[in-house]
Amino acid sequence: MGIEIIDGEGLILGRLASAVAKKLLTEKDTEIVIVNAERVVISGSKERTFKDYKVKKDRGSKEQGPFFPKMPDRIVKRTIRGMLPYKQAKGRDAFSRLKVYLSIPEEYESAERGKVESASAERLSRKYVTVGEVSEKLGWAQKQR
Repeated sequence: MGIEIIDGEGLILGRLASAVAKKLLTEKDTEIVIVNAERVVISGSKERTFKDYKVKKDRGSKEQGPFFPKMPDRIVKRTIRGMLPYKQAKGRDAFSRLKVYLSIPEEYESAERGKVESASAERLSRKYVTVGEVSEKLGWAQKQR
């Protein structure tokens, strides 16, 4: 089983998620690891993005859900899950081969990290906000290192 490591720094969330979802569904023997999830970017103005994610988080009841994550790695993973048929066997299998991390874990520091060229935020001429900023606005209390 091959492992593909993707550095999420400076990548657009939606484009990254669609590329990863497609790769998970087509390459059945590949495990995908995304590092630096807090540095993935969401295009659009800060105010609009914060408002949209707050609506997602506040949806549902406190006891029964649906629950929307606050942590950046979980937001990225949830976005990718939304692009997979996760209620079917092939979607569950694909989703189980995805791992998302904050920063870079020790085991992947020396490994070669790839990029998704179609998801680069360098092509954005307008405003954007990082997933880490959105998470902090949603109430994620980042632990001091």
